[in-house]
Amino acid sequence: MDAHGTQNEHADQHTHTNACDTGCCERLEAEGEVAVARLILDGGDPEHAANHVSGAIGTDPSLPEAHEVLAELVARVGGPVAALDLFPADSRYTGELACRASLLAGLGRLDEAVLLLAGVMGAAPARPWAAVAWMADPELPSRLSSESLTQAVLRLCQGLGDPVSEEELAALVHFYVVVQAVVARGDDAQLAAVASGLARRLGDTELAVEWGEAAIRDGAGAMGAIMLGNALRRGGRIDETVALWTRTIEQDPSQTYLVVDLAELLAYAGRRPEGLALLEKLVAVEPEHEKAMPALLGMRFEADGDTAHLLELTDYHRAHPEHDYARYLVGHHVQRLPWLGRVTGGTEACINVLRQLVEQDNLGMSGEMSLSIIEPPSAIGTLRLVIPELKVGFLETGDPDPRLPAADVAISVWRYEGCDAVPAVGPPSAQAVALVRDLATPNWPGPTSLYDHAVALAGVPVADLLGVLVYPPAPQNAPWPDGFAMEVPDYWVRSVQTIACVGIAHHGADQEWVGSERRRILVELLNGPEDWVCEAAGMALVAVAWAFPETREDVLEWLLNRLSLFMQVAEKRAVTVLGSMCHLVLACPWLEPKGRAFIADVLARMESED
Repeated sequence: MDAHGTQNEHADQHTHTNACDTGCCERLEAEGEVAVARLILDGGDPEHAANHVSGAIGTDPSLPEAHEVLAELVARVGGPVAALDLFPADSRYTGELACRASLLAGLGRLDEAVLLLAGVMGAAPARPWAAVAWMADPELPSRLSSESLTQAVLRLCQGLGDPVSEEELAALVHFYVVVQAVVARGDDAQLAAVASGLARRLGDTELAVEWGEAAIRDGAGAMGAIMLGNALRRGGRIDETVALWTRTIEQDPSQTYLVVDLAELLAYAGRRPEGLALLEKLVAVEPEHEKAMPALLGMRFEADGDTAHLLELTDYHRAHPEHDYARYLVGHHVQRLPWLGRVTGGTEACINVLRQLVEQDNLGMSGEMSLSIIEPPSAIGTLRLVIPELKVGFLETGDPDPRLPAADVAISVWRYEGCDAVPAVGPPSAQAVALVRDLATPNWPGPTSLYDHAVALAGVPVADLLGVLVYPPAPQNAPWPDGFAMEVPDYWVRSVQTIACVGIAHHGADQEWVGSERRRILVELLNGPEDWVCEAAGMALVAVAWAFPETREDVLEWLLNRLSLFMQVAEKRAVTVLGSMCHLVLACPWLEPKGRAFIADVLARMESED
């Protein structure tokens, strides 16, 4: 269901009006739609006029003039039955469906009208769809069947967050009043149960508990227990929820989804061993259960922090793509994990200086800054992107020389003129820059999701993606909200480089991995001069390995070789990318435990020294 108007032009207009600070722009647009609808209606074209009527109601559902012109349209075509044909039931547009709901209400088909409007509200819950005259009719609750309202509440809740936003709460209050009145009749335990879920989402926890208790008392069974338990949990009454759900499962062992909920609640309450035992027992009986195995793997990760469980979750979702809970849990657990769920920041001295200057809003600074040793070209380039008048010099190159690649490579995006790094590839096309800019993200819900996210770059020439690595779009032009890219420009550039490299991983995807062009390019970038590009290419390799298990040993070997060389260099001088490279290797949980323990120890020592 589309939350915009009835035609593409309405969708485009609505996208624009979302940028308004208040509802003023939407009101003006809706009034314009009303005016156009009346002109077209006077011209004798009711079908065309209906598009603009639904556009008006879709833009501002509470505008009285929009409903007045709908009434004029109905009168012009011969009544609400004839008008229904102008607003089809299978429409994708919320404005059309809201008009149809009003027509159904006018025909006395109130159960249908409320059910349809509930779907509209679920699609765009922040709009005041229910602030209409027929919903405010004091006789409406007495004329609705409890069964149809139960279905309407269920449909609405499918589209709501838990809890809803303040804006959504204000828009839903009219519908909630009707629900309260019908529940008060006390003639349907299932309605009381689902209404408890709605009340919880709307922040009315006390009433949610009251309705949940009534649902159980009147025979709602497991549904009532589930809803009451959720309400009790929202109110912080965890022990009561555990007791209630335990009794429910004992009485009805078929409630396997409730077993998963109980297990996760036990873990939340500090009783993880009990939760694990419940899940292990369920998985033994139902190994293909939609949520049990994902929940078990997620809980095992919570218990020991071993990312091998997240890899197993990813592989499970690959084998069971219909089980979305596995994908959700991966995304939830990788949020704070370097490279598995987010890009890492730069640690160079020039980046520390850059952040201070940004914080002080001193972007017009000029002059020259001297650094004791050469730093990665991408770090210096990021500084120049933001503060172009600040020159950087180096007192020494460092030994071993960071300008030299780790192996013979045919592809390198940087070349050196003395101590100054300059691009060794041409600039990318404007189209490529724009696409990479729009796709760049500092975080992702797992490596395979990052791999999938970059598929839009499969058609971008490799030369352009290589060019983006050294000619990144400026953080001033980033689409990230709240100016975040300018606050941490190193994260921006590293995100751009990462998505560009993952884009390279999509080229020639029909070729066998070993011997493929994409593998050769990424490995050569990994082994190039010491730079952030090495890390971006390494993350692209990690993403490939998570997505394609047959590549894992090969990817790990390349990453370990590069890390080993960085470690050797670090014995003689500082290597700013070493910590990040350690995290990249740890993002490969198929590394044997001793190796992981060793690298984790290296990281711990580095962090303690910092």
